Amino acid sequence: MIGRTMYHIHNTDAFEWLGCRDPKSIHAVVTDPPYGVIEYLPDQLQKKRDGNGGIWRLPQNYDGAERSPMPRFTVLRPADHERISQFYSGLARLTFEVLVPGAHVIMASQSILSHLVIAAFTSSGFEMRGQIARIVKTLRGGDRPKGAHAVYPNVSVSPRSCWEPWLVFRRPCEGRVSDNLRKWGTGALRRLAVDKPFRDLIESAPARGIERELAPHPSLKPQGFVRQVVWAALPLGEGVLLDPFMGSGSTIAAALHLGYQSIGIETDLEYFNTAKLAIPALAALEVNGSTKPG
Repeated sequence: MIGRTMYHIHNTDAFEWLGCRDPKSIHAVVTDPPYGVIEYLPDQLQKKRDGNGGIWRLPQNYDGAERSPMPRFTVLRPADHERISQFYSGLARLTFEVLVPGAHVIMASQSILSHLVIAAFTSSGFEMRGQIARIVKTLRGGDRPKGAHAVYPNVSVSPRSCWEPWLVFRRPCEGRVSDNLRKWGTGALRRLAVDKPFRDLIESAPARGIERELAPHPSLKPQGFVRQVVWAALPLGEGVLLDPFMGSGSTIAAALHLGYQSIGIETDLEYFNTAKLAIPALAALEVNGSTKPG
């Protein structure tokens, strides 16, 4: 099935691509966008690759634990928040137009910025349908005050992050959900099995090992998690799924593994080239808990 499934990936700007796409031609979106927008701008990515400052400024080690570079969203200013709101408002408007009625958008977010995304999408006509809590323990947060670790050893400036919100939106249905399913094949979420509905709490360790070797991207999500979300996004297993911020291709690989048609968009050439090789390799992996549901 993997060999016969069609997917298309494009090295281009997501906004430009969405603006040219036919209306009502996409049946679901699953994506992991740039949370703070600026961290994936070309100059910030180059600073990350050079190991030279920018928003990717978390220390490489702390309390004896190695830490990969992560963007620090607490340093964002009001002007940055306004930029995020404008980014997601534009994304919501363009996405709404290309989606069929009843189509879901399932989008990774970040706890201190998700309110900006929710406001942008709901004000653009989307229904808020809940949040998925990806239970994942990372080394983000929980730090003592910078420069005063010894003075204040018993306090943290923020909670240690143990979960990641994935926001669930839906373009309103035409009529009842059953009517929309018959006409468009959308409006609901696919169950994991007849007696097992898709749930909004999923335990998921960070991507490691062979997955990270195949797809070295700072925001890589493991197939064990992504396949569950992608499976749910197309309730009848039919239609086209879009990831407008493809990165190194984990969402498209999950769709390929599940036999779904998909389209991936990535503006960064280095990540796009990585995705070209990583997608079929990730799709072929058999990962515990991530084989085809049902």
